[in-house]
Amino acid sequence: MFEALFQLVKLDFIGFIRILNSFSVELTWIIFLLFCFGSVLVFLKLFGKSGLYVYTSIAIIVGNIQVLKLVNFSFFIEPIALGTILFASTFLCTDILAEYYGEKNAKKNILVGFSAFLFMTILMLFTMGYKPLDIQTVGSNFEWALSLQMNLEAIFIPFPIFFGASMIAYISSQYFDVWFFQKISNMTNKKYLWFRNNVSTMISSLFDNIIFSIFAWIIFNPNPLDFNTVLFTFILGTYVLRIFIAIIDTPFIYLAKYFLPKNNE
Repeated sequence: MFEALFQLVKLDFIGFIRILNSFSVELTWIIFLLFCFGSVLVFLKLFGKSGLYVYTSIAIIVGNIQVLKLVNFSFFIEPIALGTILFASTFLCTDILAEYYGEKNAKKNILVGFSAFLFMTILMLFTMGYKPLDIQTVGSNFEWALSLQMNLEAIFIPFPIFFGASMIAYISSQYFDVWFFQKISNMTNKKYLWFRNNVSTMISSLFDNIIFSIFAWIIFNPNPLDFNTVLFTFILGTYVLRIFIAIIDTPFIYLAKYFLPKNNE
């Protein structure tokens, strides 16, 4: 891992990727999980609640790109799409905001993340809308750039069914998370932070999985999948990871208290 960091400092991105490729998927997943949760605290320390808005926006955008990559976990039969960690880390952001900044700011974070992803999508559609290069016009000197339009389209043109399902699931589950977190907080007189953090995140994550999977694979899908397949493969399959993430993020919501900016009220 230290060698990978050394390559990153040298800006040898290919070397960094090659070293991570030599790790098991599970090890890379855990390293990335800790990196993301640690980054939430860094953004909080440097920029306060605005930092969490920025982090959430980036996480939503990159998370929707990460889902295009499938990896093999040793404990799953089928390949699993990435993105789970980034999406789950946004629940940590909303819980931190709800706990230390109030429900209003937590709800604002949801809208900021949604707006950022929608705006990025529109910007990239404009980018791809520029007439691409062709070999007859530019000659062989720019032949390396001819495939870029196709590469951009593969990444940034959203599949309508996934785009719609993702946004519906994000808005619904995040608002539910904030509401449920505050509900438990009021019922326990703001005690047992670990309890409300874990319960609200676990239930909200299941809510997110259910909504996305039903809309993406059944309602919006022109060739709907069997409900049992959706339930056991897409809903419960990745939910195991969500439970693990919810448990791991508990120390981070406690640590967030010590990362609040000094001028935080």
